Amino acid sequence: MSPRRVLAVLAAAELCGMAPWFSASAVAPTLARQWRLGAADAAWLTISVQLGFVAGALVSALLTLSDRWSARRLFAASAAIAAAATLGVAFAPGPAGGIALRMLTGAALAGVYPPGMKIAAGWFREGRGLAIGTLVGALTLGSAFPHLVRWAVPAAQWRPVLAVAAAAALAGGALVLLVPHDGPFAAPAPRFSWRAAPRILGDRAMSLANLGYLGHMWELYAMWTWMAAFVAASEQVRSGGDPVASGVPALVTFAVIGSGAVGCWLGGRYADRWGRTLVTSVAMAISGSCALSVGALFGRSLVLLGPLLLVWGVAVVADSAQFSAAVSELAPRDLVGTALTLQTSLGFLLTCFTIYLLPWFAARVGWQWSMSLLALGPAGGVGAMLALRRRPEAQRLAGGRG
Repeated sequence: MSPRRVLAVLAAAELCGMAPWFSASAVAPTLARQWRLGAADAAWLTISVQLGFVAGALVSALLTLSDRWSARRLFAASAAIAAAATLGVAFAPGPAGGIALRMLTGAALAGVYPPGMKIAAGWFREGRGLAIGTLVGALTLGSAFPHLVRWAVPAAQWRPVLAVAAAAALAGGALVLLVPHDGPFAAPAPRFSWRAAPRILGDRAMSLANLGYLGHMWELYAMWTWMAAFVAASEQVRSGGDPVASGVPALVTFAVIGSGAVGCWLGGRYADRWGRTLVTSVAMAISGSCALSVGALFGRSLVLLGPLLLVWGVAVVADSAQFSAAVSELAPRDLVGTALTLQTSLGFLLTCFTIYLLPWFAARVGWQWSMSLLALGPAGGVGAMLALRRRPEAQRLAGGRG
């Protein structure tokens, strides 16, 4: 199988495999009424996934599972567990069981996302940024998919959204097994060592790449999680009606998150040409500017607000894959999977805080200017990536382009 065909199969597997991530968030208003959750409690439908992902990723990183086990089999088994947990939420009797199952979903997805990136790195040396960018673009579409399903069905019919996401995850697990092996550039499995994680965290260049990633993650998942609430609040100010019942916020959220697939492709294409540190810095500068300015169009027609949200949707994730590509180039060859898993675990741990913080902040200043809080992350991320650009290790990035 050629690398291009592998990438196509892997992207389809990632798109399907990550569908459970926002499945409960897409039906959060209905679930909140069903389980009598307040706004802060409803945030746990997503925070629990993030925490589960962090726990699963940390265990995987400490035990170097992504480097010692077959990444394809780990992906397939984890996708099946995520599917079962997602379907379980549809029949959970209350919030305690539902949130526990969402945490299990997140832990399982830690065996889908980083191993998928490791497989891509194992098949591509040249054009690795575009390959991982394509993969993260597929992940972005997979994350947006439940919002499209939610828009297509009546608001009261929330269980089909979860069922479709579970079926997609099973399909993703089956697809990845069509990839013949982990790639010609994959390193032999290392012996287990407790010193692997400290070795990665102690590297100055990788630390800067991870700090850039943390700045990016400060913004990304809080924006994705609360975009529907922001649009609903804006539409309510504009029209005074019930926008949730119309499905407009769900459709807009699907378009905004889904547009990130274009950003991932653009980021991968130009990072391989111009350098990862430059492209990540530009993307964060644009997304941070959108976070600061989106409040000015709050309550206005979607004809005006929509284009800015789409630009934000493209820019907010355009840099995501390039942090992963950078770490895969900076890390020791035999620890690429562990380095990627450790990076993502740190990033998703931070998202738990910002996902909870944003509605708290909105309750005090209003939804109009709440998103401006997210600009803090990109500001710090740009500083870290420009510092990395000045270091000699930057010559190892994007074929010497930094």
